Amino acid sequence: MLFAGQDILRIMRSLVVLFAAGMLAVAQTPAGSGLDASRLHMIGPRLQDLVDKQTIPGAVALVARHGKVALTEAVGWRDVENKKPMQTDSIFQIMSMTKNFTGVAVMMLVEEGRIELRQPIEHYLPEFRGIEVQEKFNGPGATHPPEHPPTVWQLMNHTSGLAEDPDGEMADNPRTMRVPLDEAVRFYAHTHLQFEPGTRWSYSNMGIATLGRLVEVISGEDYVHFVRSHILEPLGMQDTFYFPPDDKKDRIALVYRHEGGRLVRAGSDILAGDPTKYRAGAKYPAPEFGLYTTAPDLFRFYQMLLNGGEYNGRRYLSRQTVETMTRVFTPNVTPSGWLGGTGYGLTFEIINQPEGTLLLHSPGTFGHGGAFGTEGWIDPKNDLIRIMLVQVSDSSGDAPRSVVMQIGEAAVE
Repeated sequence: MLFAGQDILRIMRSLVVLFAAGMLAVAQTPAGSGLDASRLHMIGPRLQDLVDKQTIPGAVALVARHGKVALTEAVGWRDVENKKPMQTDSIFQIMSMTKNFTGVAVMMLVEEGRIELRQPIEHYLPEFRGIEVQEKFNGPGATHPPEHPPTVWQLMNHTSGLAEDPDGEMADNPRTMRVPLDEAVRFYAHTHLQFEPGTRWSYSNMGIATLGRLVEVISGEDYVHFVRSHILEPLGMQDTFYFPPDDKKDRIALVYRHEGGRLVRAGSDILAGDPTKYRAGAKYPAPEFGLYTTAPDLFRFYQMLLNGGEYNGRRYLSRQTVETMTRVFTPNVTPSGWLGGTGYGLTFEIINQPEGTLLLHSPGTFGHGGAFGTEGWIDPKNDLIRIMLVQVSDSSGDAPRSVVMQIGEAAVE
């Protein structure tokens, strides 16, 4: 068949367009990642649909495999009212995902032989000596000494018996952050345990805060300084911090909630207070929820864990330590965890039952979520990292989590 010159030119142009589109898909999914580009690129439109429906203000997603970032996607707004778009390096309050950093800090001291996980916390923090159990089934009951005092490892997997948050004169501290860590933990030490240590799982922010104080006492360093100098700075996490510096504030995504079916800014009644105040005057570092960070920074931390404690030629933890942290220590304590089908390791939630795989997590996947909808999960079986960052103070973070976790895992070839 013969073609006219114009027909040939049209065909050549079409081939160039098709070739360019193919090359774009290849470029956006690094060679060797073993991820299906066409599946991965469903994430952006799905998240944008949630923005358009005002389910979320905006989000950032990151998917990486075999050490290669295959997708970093930003949709929506970091500041809805002022029309500031979300960017891939936008900064988020990751809240309880901070617990993993506190856990790593503790394990660094364990590796130095300075902390023994089986020791009672009172061995290191004497203010906990004499803490008693007060079971509350039908109102406050009588108190009694625990059969065994709570240990360091029980603080790490939320079976210590310490309450979730403080009450009484310290009840406002998770919002105001007005009381320093040492003073807050002394207060926690004079509360009551809610149950016999080791017999139940009950999420305890107070327990993780106590671990932060333990890091201070054993290392002789301020908690924030220890995490920054031993973890954040060596990993190159330049956009990760507890108290926002002025030059980073404009990149911080604000927190929203739903009112009358529409998104409105969250106020001073949420964890860490009014997000537009950027924790001005705060004294409490919150080892249980204090960090701000970005998706690219989190990738570095998670890749270190996925590598068995090593990143870019530097070792942070031994392989054995990472394996210990991500082993389920609550096999006979149910429920334990938030997702369902999970158990708890040492500050990590771990998929260990069929129900946990319904988000397409592989068995053994470990990670954590945060109060404002952020999620990060590490799948050793598929050498896969999935991160989803959003800032909503209600349960609307579940929808973008499902998008990123399910599509990210389904993209594995």
